[in-house]
Amino acid sequence: MRLTSQMIKDKAKELGIDCIAIGNIERFKNAPALMSPITYFPKARSVIAIAMPFPRGANRGIEEGTHWHNYTFYSYNKLNAFFRPIKTYRLACFIEDCGYEAVAHYPAVPEGNGTTKPPVADGKVPPDVVCSIRVIAAGCGLGEIGWSKVFLTKKYGPRVRLGLIFTDAVLEPDPILDTGTLCMHCGACARGCPGGAIPDPRDENARLYVDFGEKKIWFGDVQMGRCTLSHHGMNNECSPFLKKEFPNMAFDVRNSQMTEEEAYILSYSLAGAKWGRKPGSHAVMEYYNYIIDHTGYFAVCGARGCIRSCMDVMEKAGRCEANFKNDYFKRDRWALPLHPEKSPEGVNPYREAYLDEHYPGIRENEYKKPE
Repeated sequence: MRLTSQMIKDKAKELGIDCIAIGNIERFKNAPALMSPITYFPKARSVIAIAMPFPRGANRGIEEGTHWHNYTFYSYNKLNAFFRPIKTYRLACFIEDCGYEAVAHYPAVPEGNGTTKPPVADGKVPPDVVCSIRVIAAGCGLGEIGWSKVFLTKKYGPRVRLGLIFTDAVLEPDPILDTGTLCMHCGACARGCPGGAIPDPRDENARLYVDFGEKKIWFGDVQMGRCTLSHHGMNNECSPFLKKEFPNMAFDVRNSQMTEEEAYILSYSLAGAKWGRKPGSHAVMEYYNYIIDHTGYFAVCGARGCIRSCMDVMEKAGRCEANFKNDYFKRDRWALPLHPEKSPEGVNPYREAYLDEHYPGIRENEYKKPE
């Protein structure tokens, strides 16, 4: 059976996939070896990219400052690792039923690939090859990488997660979108980012370029250490949990030069840490520990600038097809102060609070920080 792009799109629609685009493999011939679909599947002739939306309301709790679970569960971890892969799997099975191989690509992060494992044979690259899913999706014509590096689609704006399938079927490609088709480079994402990770879109020196041969695109050079620190709750301005446990930290993420990997190490180490002198479960970060135990992941910032601010301006400007009867922002947005309201008086707040509650006056003449 001859397989066509239209047949794949018709099947995708039947499966509930309403954002799909196809690119020819030639567009990715200059991709870095450890991020290339050609390295992954040398006989690939086409790449299929799909996007699955997450509900606008999935971020509502964080926007209101009242509920955090939904973003990790519905908008990130489970959408990427469970809901969306079911669609990709079923579409890959359809392609193979038509006689062509289909490689569904897991959306991991390229930064962690090929770092510690030697090649399995001479002439091979170190495993694992992990493609930049947003760059590949842009090369398929699925949408546009916005200034903040978040992927934008015509239908849902930034409210999507992505999937890829590599196949040896030769398929008719879709056109690549010009930069600026969807992203207005208005700076709303940069102004809304609590980590100061997104550069000013007026700064042409802050552009990153990708050349697909037939078209070149560009987007912002985001400081990914600051992004990761904020995303994973190491920013007092957007995490009430960090503010509660470390009210005096005042770590200025906006001026941090930490790399993305350093930010991951710090965030996950703290999230899983235990401290014997802390009452209760001894978890240093109670909520982070709890949500990781339930989902294997944790997200705290809730994409304040890159998704929520962007979504609001795209909807108002008619840059995405999804429309709602009410604006997303209902009131002035909350933000926590970086610095503590007052300096701590003692040394061990857990001990001091416990003793003051249960044994008033017992700490008389102990150290207090001079005013």
